[in-house]
Amino acid sequence: MKCIPTREAAGLTLCHDITEIIPGKVKRAAFRRGHVVRPEDIEHLLRLGKENLYIWEEDKDAVHEDEAARRLAAAFAGPGLTRGDPLEGRINFRASRRGLFVVNRELLDRVNAIPDVTVATGHTMQAVKKNQLLAGTRVIPLTVPESALTAAEDCCRQAASPLLTVMPFKKHRVAVVVTGREVYEGRVKDGFAPVLKKKFRAWGSNVFQEQIVPDETALTTGAILEALAAGADLVCVTGGMSVDPDDKTPAAIRDSGCDVVIRGVPIFPGAMFMLGYKGRVPVLGVPGCVMFRRASIFDFVVPRLLAGLRLVARDILEMAHGGLCLECPVCVYPACAFGKY
Repeated sequence: MKCIPTREAAGLTLCHDITEIIPGKVKRAAFRRGHVVRPEDIEHLLRLGKENLYIWEEDKDAVHEDEAARRLAAAFAGPGLTRGDPLEGRINFRASRRGLFVVNRELLDRVNAIPDVTVATGHTMQAVKKNQLLAGTRVIPLTVPESALTAAEDCCRQAASPLLTVMPFKKHRVAVVVTGREVYEGRVKDGFAPVLKKKFRAWGSNVFQEQIVPDETALTTGAILEALAAGADLVCVTGGMSVDPDDKTPAAIRDSGCDVVIRGVPIFPGAMFMLGYKGRVPVLGVPGCVMFRRASIFDFVVPRLLAGLRLVARDILEMAHGGLCLECPVCVYPACAFGKY
C-alpha cells in the first residue's frame, strides 16, 4: 500500500473501507473499498479524522484483508453454515439450518495463535436457529503475508473436525411418561406434557405418545417399555425425581434395563436430572423445574441428543461451569451465561 495525503487523493482508489461512527446512532462504512475519491469527498474524509489514505500497490506476498477474510472463511466453515461478503474486512458466519452449533475449541486456539489471524465465535454446544449469527473472522492489518493464511488453512486441513459446524437436529419420535397418582386420578392437571411438546416442536421433533401412571415402580417401568416397543426414539419420564419416599422414577428407569449415565447433576435448576440409555434410545428422568423454569439442564442435554450425540457422564459434569442460573429479575435466556462454558 502507498500512503497519500487525503488532500491529494482525488481520483485515486481506496484499498479499504473507511468507517464512520456517530455515537449512539450509527456505525457504518462511509466509503467502500474500490471507491474513487472525488474532490467533494475530501472534507468528509478529513472530518472522519483521515489525514492520509492508503492506496493499493501490487505486492505478490501481500494479501488484502477482504481476500484474506474470504480464504479464512472458506477454511473455517464446516457443514451447516453460510458466510457473507467482507464488510470492513470482516466476514460473518450464520446458521444455514436449525441445529447444534459445535466449535472445535482446540482448533480455535491454534488458528487464533497465528499472528494477525482472528476468529471469534458464539458458545459451543448451543441450539441455534436458521440465520442466527454464530462467528466472525478477519485479519488485523489491511494486508497479511501469504504465509499467515497458509498456516491457518493447513491447521484446518489437518484437524479431525471443522472449526465451525451446525449439526442438524434429527426428527425424533418422543414418548412422555407422566408419573403421579394425583395426576393419574385427575386431582391435578398435568403441566409437564404441554411444556415438553412445545420444546420438542421448536427443535423439530414431536411427542407421539403420552401415558399417565401412578407413582409405582412397576407401572412406570411398564410404561417405559411400552414406549420403547412403540418405536420411541427418546423417552421422557416426568415427576417422581426428588428424594421423597413416593418418588420412584429413578428406580423405574433402572428396572427398565437402562444403562444409567448419570443421576443427579451439578446444574441448578435441574439437579435431580437422570439420563440412561436403553440400547440406542435415551431415557430421561425429567425434574420438576422443567415445568416452570424457562431454562434448565433439560435445555442443555436434549439438543445434543437430537443432534445424534451419545453423552457420557463427563459431558454433563463439564456443564457445571456456567451451570448456575443467576435468577435475573428479567430472564434473557439464551442471551446470558447460563449453560455456557
